[in-house]
Amino acid sequence: MLLSHFRAVSGLRNSARTVSTLSSNPNIKVFPNPRSPGTYLLTYLDTTPPNPAVAIGTSSVIPPTPNSFKENRRFLQILNDVLAKHAQDDPGLKSQAQALASPGGFNFIQARNQRGTGTGAGGASAEGGAGGAGVGGWVHLSDERNPPDFGRIAWPEDIIGSVEVDGKGMIIGNYQPSGTYRIVTNEGILGLSPFLREKVIARLREEEKKS
Repeated sequence: MLLSHFRAVSGLRNSARTVSTLSSNPNIKVFPNPRSPGTYLLTYLDTTPPNPAVAIGTSSVIPPTPNSFKENRRFLQILNDVLAKHAQDDPGLKSQAQALASPGGFNFIQARNQRGTGTGAGGASAEGGAGGAGVGGWVHLSDERNPPDFGRIAWPEDIIGSVEVDGKGMIIGNYQPSGTYRIVTNEGILGLSPFLREKVIARLREEEKKS
């Protein structure tokens, strides 16, 4: 029993405010799950007691694994709503768009296709068939827990969504959820850029007030 308990909490760290967080991702807080004793609630917010309605999800062990984690569908909806509004302003995604439209964009896409193409992101699944070198195409918003090498496409489970880019490197299309993204994989849990993370947290605080 003691050994299993140690394994459960070994992925935790305490912040200066004595709030437990994931050692692999200090932005995510960990609380005992008030609705299911013996499990943990994972959330971006530090509200005590935590609000399960706006949590990322729950897990029976810490750190969470694909088998132990259960996502909060409402959180995933909120995440996609926020990304639909703000993904086009993310610095990392804008850099990808510029790279796609650069003179070396064609080679950029060729390298990405060596990793794979089927992403489940609508039009983005055909990425590489057209685009690059002043033509345009699609770029992916990938989870930062497992960033792909430059010029390569992330694994489908790490692709949160995609946006369309014109031949000048400007993001022109609406954000499309990939449909293949997983909040927790063997590589870790949700990892957003600082820009997008703050947008998500702000929205979660708004939703928390409504609950």
